[in-house]
Amino acid sequence: MLRIEDTDSSRFVPGSEEYIIESFKWLGIKFDEGPHVGGNYGPYRQSERREIYRKYVDELLAKGLAYYAFDTPEELDAMRARLEAEKAPSLQYDSSTRLAMRNSLTMSRDEVKFRLDGGEQYVVRIKIEPNQTVVVNDLIRGEVAVNSSLLDDKVLWKSVDGLPTYHLANIVDDRKMKISHVIRGEEWLPSAPLHVLLYHYLGWEDTMPKFAHLPLLLKPDGNGKLSKRDGDRLGFPVFPLEWTDPKTLETSCGFREMGYFSEAVINILALLGWNDGTEQEIFSINELIEKFSLDRVSKHGAKFDVQKSAWFNHQYLLKSSTEMLTDLFTPFMHANAAVPIFERKTLEKIIDLVKERVNFVHEIWGQSHFFFIAPTIYDETVVKKRWTPETPDILTKFADLLEKESDFSSENLEKITTDFIKTNNYNMGQVMNCLRLCLVGAAMGPHLNDIMAIIGKNETVQRIRTAVSTI
Repeated sequence: MLRIEDTDSSRFVPGSEEYIIESFKWLGIKFDEGPHVGGNYGPYRQSERREIYRKYVDELLAKGLAYYAFDTPEELDAMRARLEAEKAPSLQYDSSTRLAMRNSLTMSRDEVKFRLDGGEQYVVRIKIEPNQTVVVNDLIRGEVAVNSSLLDDKVLWKSVDGLPTYHLANIVDDRKMKISHVIRGEEWLPSAPLHVLLYHYLGWEDTMPKFAHLPLLLKPDGNGKLSKRDGDRLGFPVFPLEWTDPKTLETSCGFREMGYFSEAVINILALLGWNDGTEQEIFSINELIEKFSLDRVSKHGAKFDVQKSAWFNHQYLLKSSTEMLTDLFTPFMHANAAVPIFERKTLEKIIDLVKERVNFVHEIWGQSHFFFIAPTIYDETVVKKRWTPETPDILTKFADLLEKESDFSSENLEKITTDFIKTNNYNMGQVMNCLRLCLVGAAMGPHLNDIMAIIGKNETVQRIRTAVSTI
């Protein structure tokens, strides 16, 4: 089920709902219910459920478990300033401060009615009694007991937009939609006692869902919670898809646009704070569904490892079919002005030769460009280290030999090259490194006989002769 929790109208971001749906679609996660597919428990946007919530606000008010508060922002600031000056242990709006504020606990019924009828803005706050023990049973952290005196009288409803806050809306919706487990980040653990109280206040404690508060995702160095700014600063994605903030127009990179496979992203996220108790690291979505359990989730934060994430993507790249990789690579080939001079089968062979060397599809070009475009510059480090006065004559003789060959298969080229070096008592490393420099322009690439076989006899000979005359 997908539920859009949009009750905080001040933080509404245009396009965010569509972005969320598109992100799950890319990840391959399908919903049985939601605003885009319907279902039996709609509406699925909380902003469309205000009448439902209002019923339970009125019930809490009638029971004396909530109250109207008319305090202005300035009055709330003044309260906090006063408490701070008094060195109070807390700056909260709670049982120790509410009787000094403008609310229905300190006003007559007539005054409250007058203010409501006059359209004065208000909020509804939960009324929490002090010195009560509230117990949260968490599937990851065990039993957590909290003294209610530490809790503030949180806002449940705002007249300014006629909407509830997260606290009330989610309790009501989880009940109405028959949610069995509430699984969220540990930053919500301090709010869990309030939610437990709401279940008790509404008489729903027997159907209260099970709670599990997941550990935080930490920065790569482990110091602090991971944020989008860390991704922007260090050059790795935090968002599933690229996102442009409609207000600031700042763009944050996404896993999809950075070249990650969606299956790899799911695998990466699943292992941040969880394992199945074995050494296995690569899990299909079906394996994760079968093996995942909350009792294997760690209580401690999990560092986001950029290098490990790339490794995961590499594994999924290797698992992908050559046909799919070729389809994904073709746009990068065209973007780099490479004319498609090879047949489809040859392109697939090139990808098979270099895919072990890359983590992302877009990196294939960097490992294969020399198949498509002859080098025009040559690595100076290799030239200084390997190119000797004898090299031009040796390579010219080898080019002459290749011109006479009719069998330009990889297997035959390996034999020809080896025989040429042994027959003339040349140094194997010396010749092969210089030959690679001629064909590639640098000390990189797959086996030379595979390169020569793919680019063909004429191109191979031409590259050797060009390098000999250039270097």
